[in-house]
Amino acid sequence: MTIADNISTIRARIAAAARAAGRDPAGIRLLPVSKTRPASAVLEAASAGCTRFGENRVQEATGKWEELAEDHPEISWAIIGHLQTNKARQVARFASEFQALDSLRLARELDRRLQNEGRGIDVLVEINTSGEPQKSGVALDDAVALCRQLGAFDSLRVRGLMTVALNSGDPSPVGACFQRVVDLQERLRDEAGGVSDWGELSMGMSGDFELAIAHGATTVRVGQAIFGPRSYPASA
Repeated sequence: MTIADNISTIRARIAAAARAAGRDPAGIRLLPVSKTRPASAVLEAASAGCTRFGENRVQEATGKWEELAEDHPEISWAIIGHLQTNKARQVARFASEFQALDSLRLARELDRRLQNEGRGIDVLVEINTSGEPQKSGVALDDAVALCRQLGAFDSLRVRGLMTVALNSGDPSPVGACFQRVVDLQERLRDEAGGVSDWGELSMGMSGDFELAIAHGATTVRVGQAIFGPRSYPASA
């Protein structure tokens, strides 16, 4: 199976999951996650109609952007992994979307860097819905307070929420993570509606995106089901 074949299969599964949930498949965006994959794989996916790609690591994303930007300006990048404030300058240079905002300090620094670049960026607030301490994201109890303050940053176009659900073969706790985001979305519309309409919900990856669609995901982040198993450099 080629990357294009895999994308076609994933799109068909997205459409089927949407119809099963009584939703319009056109309302669900596929974000291919190209981390650890070379620029050539990104171009294969782009030939199948994908134009925005998710990357976890800023340094890797920057390298691919620099390699492809001149000849392929239609390709854009979404940073979906945890971001340290000292990397905000790099993100402000090229990224079109940032899905892992989890602190006021980071919002302030990213906005400052974007102002310097004369750019704006679409932003999602990452929510830690599983409560796992090793995961990034703002805690559910702190999310409303953070989100209320994001309207102060002109360069951050706040679109909605993102989460990485519990990694489990049992759909019940995974679905519970997704439902917590939906519940928070409704609360934010009541309590922070002046910041955003909170319409974007980035939920679901290769192993659980159909369940995420059933709970209302508008973006699904799919990596291995498109590009195949990831290969990481061996430890020294």
